[in-house]
Amino acid sequence: MLERFKVPHEDEVLVPADSLRGTVAAIFQKVGVPRRDAEEGADVLVATDLRGVETHGVSNMLRSYVQAYKEGRLNPRPNWHIVRESPAAATVDADGGLGLILGKRTMGLAMEKAKAVGVGAVTMFNSGHMGAVGHFAMLAAREDMVGMCSVATGAGIVPTFAAEPRFGTNPISIAAPARKEAPVLFDAATSAIAGNKIGLAARVGANLLPGWISELDGTPIMEEMPVRERGQYYQLPLGGTREQGSHKGYGFALMVEILGSLLSGSLPGMLIGAGMGTLSRSYFAAYDISAFTDLDTFKDTMDQMLQKLRETKPAPGHDRVLYPGLSEYEAELDRKAHGIPLHKEVIQWFNDTTSEFSLPRLKTL
Repeated sequence: MLERFKVPHEDEVLVPADSLRGTVAAIFQKVGVPRRDAEEGADVLVATDLRGVETHGVSNMLRSYVQAYKEGRLNPRPNWHIVRESPAAATVDADGGLGLILGKRTMGLAMEKAKAVGVGAVTMFNSGHMGAVGHFAMLAAREDMVGMCSVATGAGIVPTFAAEPRFGTNPISIAAPARKEAPVLFDAATSAIAGNKIGLAARVGANLLPGWISELDGTPIMEEMPVRERGQYYQLPLGGTREQGSHKGYGFALMVEILGSLLSGSLPGMLIGAGMGTLSRSYFAAYDISAFTDLDTFKDTMDQMLQKLRETKPAPGHDRVLYPGLSEYEAELDRKAHGIPLHKEVIQWFNDTTSEFSLPRLKTL
């Protein structure tokens, strides 16, 4: 993650992962989520923070989930169920439950099918926010599979040349295991900037860069500027402008809509009313490596390729070359040892919320 989005040292408070996990699970239970589901949601959020992906960790997301449960926009006890199934595929109705909690069992179903027939693909519709989709792709990678997860969300991104939003940030993630190297995890929005990063930028006082957002008539803003109030801009596809490849981000967003929405039998967000359009449609896939090739050969070759990438000569002004997932792996090791840095404003929210729910305060280091 870019330095501009990180918590300034003077504003950070370090929190141990176990303490954070326990407090988050307790808050979920206070808004009606069963204990097992609450613990699953806490695991996903804290794992995301451990990997340094603050956009989808507790700082940005937990408060919005709590508010959605309070307002009845999320179902705390959903009837997650399969509505269509074949040996390699299935479609799941999430019944308005939080996708972040239901994603593990959905990817688990895809993995079961992959173990049986080589490939498993499962779509899920009618869910709340999915959180960091890379978390679910990694579930497959840990079981010697290639995992994929993508999600179509509410509309806020303008297509190339458009003056109206038609897509969500529609992230795509793919994960693959290695032997000695950190696993590969590519997890990226198909917009120029993830929507939650705008919230982070506002919290830490960082400006938005050229090509990230547009005027309300769709004109790309090509100068650095402070974060605007919500509703005063649209987001641009990955690439920002046509000259910089925004048609590619637009195309990726459309593919996510096809995989998540149309394959699940749902309407895309742009064809749904504003209320239902906030629910997500997701695509999960698992590929059993041993069904395609020798697993040991795959892992050894992955190690060779990733080492070659790491050892690539860096351009002037840069220390090294990274591959997707490496910096997150390193962040996880560091944060498990030294704590997760949260902004003092987030700590205040936790203090207010634990007080409201009569829970012990979040422990800090």
